[in-house]
Amino acid sequence: MEIQAIHGSGITACSAQAPAGGSLGSHLAKRLVQIGVKDVFSVPGDFNLALLDHLIAEPELNLIGCCNELNAGYAADGYARAKGVGACVVTFTVGGLSVLNAIAGAYSENLPVICIVGGPNSNDYGTNRILHHTIGLPDFSQELRCFQTVTCIQAVVNNLDDAHELIDTAISTALKESKPAYISISCNLPGLSHPTFAREPVPFFLAPKVSNQLGLEAAVDATVEFLNKAVKPVIVGGPKLRVAKAQQAFLEFANASGYPVAVMPSAKGLVPEHHPHFIGTYWGAVSSSFCGEIVESADAYVFVGPIFNDYSSVGYSLLIKKEKLISVQPNRVTICNGPSFGWVFMTEFLSALAKKLKKNSTAMENFRRIYVPPGVALTRGKDEPLRVNILFKHIQEMLCQETAVIAETGDSWFNCQKLRLPENCGYEFQMQYGSIGWSVGATLGYAQAARNKRVIACIGDGSFQVTAQDVSTMLRCGQNSIIFLINNGGYTIEVEIHDGPYNVIKNWDYTGLVNAIHNGEGNCWTAKVRTEDELTEAIATATGTHKDCLCFIEVLVHKDDTSKELLEWGSRVSSANSRPPNPQ
Repeated sequence: MEIQAIHGSGITACSAQAPAGGSLGSHLAKRLVQIGVKDVFSVPGDFNLALLDHLIAEPELNLIGCCNELNAGYAADGYARAKGVGACVVTFTVGGLSVLNAIAGAYSENLPVICIVGGPNSNDYGTNRILHHTIGLPDFSQELRCFQTVTCIQAVVNNLDDAHELIDTAISTALKESKPAYISISCNLPGLSHPTFAREPVPFFLAPKVSNQLGLEAAVDATVEFLNKAVKPVIVGGPKLRVAKAQQAFLEFANASGYPVAVMPSAKGLVPEHHPHFIGTYWGAVSSSFCGEIVESADAYVFVGPIFNDYSSVGYSLLIKKEKLISVQPNRVTICNGPSFGWVFMTEFLSALAKKLKKNSTAMENFRRIYVPPGVALTRGKDEPLRVNILFKHIQEMLCQETAVIAETGDSWFNCQKLRLPENCGYEFQMQYGSIGWSVGATLGYAQAARNKRVIACIGDGSFQVTAQDVSTMLRCGQNSIIFLINNGGYTIEVEIHDGPYNVIKNWDYTGLVNAIHNGEGNCWTAKVRTEDELTEAIATATGTHKDCLCFIEVLVHKDDTSKELLEWGSRVSSANSRPPNPQ
């Protein structure tokens, strides 16, 4: 990560309390700016109010108040996807436990999110006092224990002597590990000066990770020997490309090899789809057309940064054989059933591999031979109710390098997966954790970080009901995202896994809700569409006269209008979930 230099004139609001010029609060604020955080998502509470004063006083830091802690965490997640790092500030326990789910999701996606909590007064530690915002026990460690499993480091700052060290270690560890960090700061400390804060913080130097040279050479030689013997090898990109920061090295490998390039569903957006060898999404039985056949018929496949879970494997049904598999993880390479090489980093390995491979385009030629382009035009009758595949045909036409797609958990996973991304078009979704409602906060955070892109968010009605409030914050921030609210009357993805009355939700007047949230303050435009003609008109308005507005388009479709991929995937995941216990 490129660490930014500090600019600005420092803190003025706390100078009376901190005559030495340096306080804990100002140090933290400057550190956040230094690592690239310009916007912090927060919910105020009595334990963090003094700290928020110091963050506001930093001229290069923008404090964004959210409607609840969960959304603040989701926003920090979305911000980190666009900027490389994000931050949120909440209050002790009631705020911390509320943001916990969002931090767990960031952990699953390898995102460095700095989660800052305003903690109890330092004098209360080690006493038998019972504080508010706790469960009524004189034990302040409940929140800390919860965060230990979803952050890479935890720092409880209740003493000025080690505050500098704890804060810096926590932030630098989050950047090095590309995982969230938890920092609790006693509410009476932010305005206090200390000798360790007497000067501007020196920018971090994060030492690059360097491979074991002998291991790197051995891994490359063994891989080259295996791949050069293969007749029709392929490459499949996985989600850990992000944490390894290996997209450029992946391209080197793809260009040098001549192999077809597929992407796992959870890695969409990390592999350039305009590449001449890109063949689509490999997702087992629900792969994009002709991609699954090429991957599963290969005699060697290189999976770069894969995660094989029950969702990505379609209920453990992938036809991938271990004896043909080379798995390249961020710091390890495993070839078939062995050998395995540790402390070999993905970027160095792929670059070195690219220089030694023989070019082999056999599998690419096979793909071109069997590929039939989608040439059947989608037709409709006059005033025919809008279908989801028609909707996504129009969304496809909206995409360019100035746009980014946010796909919510649900059928939007599958429909957005089929979008062909132009060069530099952003794409984000949360497949590993799959928390419904994530996309509302993530849209807020991503749009705040990537001001040069217009976010197109595809959100189901059930998911939107979980986190709808922070459309309010998007309006306060003057964002111009386009939200497609797909109203099909329930939790469609759950229906296809296991149906029941619990998957039906109360229908809302979604445009009416957003208009009420707008309340005449900020730039907002809404539309409700039922036909393709209405959709076409709404998109023209959203991208024309209202291009600078937050545009909310409610799309009403039939409750059973689902992608064939969701139907297949749902049945296989259902089968995996319902396996009977193995006999003892």
